[in-house]
Amino acid sequence: MTEFISFFKALTPTGYLFLILTALTLFSAIGVVTAKNPIYSVLALIATFFCLSGHYILLNAQFLAAVNIIVYAGAIMVLFLFTIMFLNLRKEDEESKTNLTKMASVVVGGLLMVMLITIFRAKSAQVPVVNPTTFSAKTGLVENLGQLLYSDYILPFELASVLFLVAMVGAVMLGKREAGDRHF
Repeated sequence: MTEFISFFKALTPTGYLFLILTALTLFSAIGVVTAKNPIYSVLALIATFFCLSGHYILLNAQFLAAVNIIVYAGAIMVLFLFTIMFLNLRKEDEESKTNLTKMASVVVGGLLMVMLITIFRAKSAQVPVVNPTTFSAKTGLVENLGQLLYSDYILPFELASVLFLVAMVGAVMLGKREAGDRHF
């Protein structure tokens, strides 16, 4: 018990912020799984993404935090909400799960929990110590990412952009079929 108290006394404000974000992330992730209404589940997932973006900011990865908010909490969640509202899910349409399915999910969840506890208690799963001389305050910044993308990784970056362009053109071609055209 004294180790637990001394742990909290030794924390910095960043450590307290990390613990608060972690608790919020866990509660919102549990809300995703346990929510009976799919809309509430999607809203809890958005909260989870925002908390994860807070973790990215604590790790000095502002670009990942911004991309996480824009892509996942923004675009993907809008698609999820659109799909849920489009499907018009109702309680009476939901099929009930058999007892065998419920028991199988409890067994698989229990095995996963035992496996995770075993992994975290193992001596080999200790957190590596970061050498402070190799860490830079500019690690994870957009400027460094841009320097790498446009110098060392320019070919894969441009190939990915061509791949996205081809995918967009293909989606437009498939979506704008005229009546009587062949199916691809």
